[in-house]
Amino acid sequence: MARTTSADVARASGVSRTTVSYVLNGRRDASISEVTRERVVETARRLGYAPSAAARALRTGRSDLVLCVLPDWPIGPVVDALLEDLTEELAARGMALLAHHGRDRRPLADLWRAVDVRAVVGLTAFAPEDEAAMRRAGIQVLTTAAAEGGGRAPFAGDQVRAGRLQAEHLAGTGRRALGYAYPADRRVVAFADQRLAGVRAACAELDLPAPVVREVALETTSAAAAVRGWRSAGDAVTGVAAYNDEVALAVLAGVREEGLRVPDDVAVVGVDDVPLARLAAPPLTTVAQSVDRQVAHLVAQLVAGIDDGDADHGPSAAPSDLLELVVRESA
Repeated sequence: MARTTSADVARASGVSRTTVSYVLNGRRDASISEVTRERVVETARRLGYAPSAAARALRTGRSDLVLCVLPDWPIGPVVDALLEDLTEELAARGMALLAHHGRDRRPLADLWRAVDVRAVVGLTAFAPEDEAAMRRAGIQVLTTAAAEGGGRAPFAGDQVRAGRLQAEHLAGTGRRALGYAYPADRRVVAFADQRLAGVRAACAELDLPAPVVREVALETTSAAAAVRGWRSAGDAVTGVAAYNDEVALAVLAGVREEGLRVPDDVAVVGVDDVPLARLAAPPLTTVAQSVDRQVAHLVAQLVAGIDDGDADHGPSAAPSDLLELVVRESA
């Protein structure tokens, strides 16, 4: 079906295309009667006319597209929720989200030059040459890359603190020998290493042995092998901090496979508070990351930079209280 154009609206309204343009663009400096304005608006609505993004960009001098560059990460519940919330927040401000997955190895410049974006958001740091080129082009650039030596990104929660919260809670329930369930997916090692660093730091401060690290794939066999390793350690592990909720769910399966009980024999804590966490058997204790607040902060940064007309408007630090321990039966 052919796309409705402004010429179609003009013909159906009995006016010129210039008049249609003035009415639909809200121009009040032209002598057009209210009756004519109402007729044009009603005709455009009836025909389903919508100006193209390219036309809007040419008319206003700016695009309404925001490009979100996703690294080569698994698209799990947290990233999915982030994209959904970001889409809604931007839509409320008259902007649209375009997501680009990092598995596409073409140069990033090929994309942002082709689609004429207003802002680019990266969930990891951009290559310096890419970021410099985008800023020279007047594109607002935000990245969630953590500050040098820090565990928190401009709108992501403090991943080191997430690990600390896990270890501190397990220790608070009387668990003295802790294990860490490390993910088998190499794409998420940056997050896993930060969370493990938090677990290790908390153990050192609480005078506990260093956590026993075991890799856990998302399958019962792998998880059961990890549980056997933890239980055969010098001090049998009685509390496990898992990289995230998916790995924690695998650990629960591994504990059951070994004929043990949660939390009686082994307590388990995850990260993310995905919907399945509360449906686990037993329901999973976890560290929730406030995705909605993270996205609200990110959008505020984008809007501030765009409104200022400053492509170098940098992101401020995220709120410090984005993480919350959610205690359920698994620990």
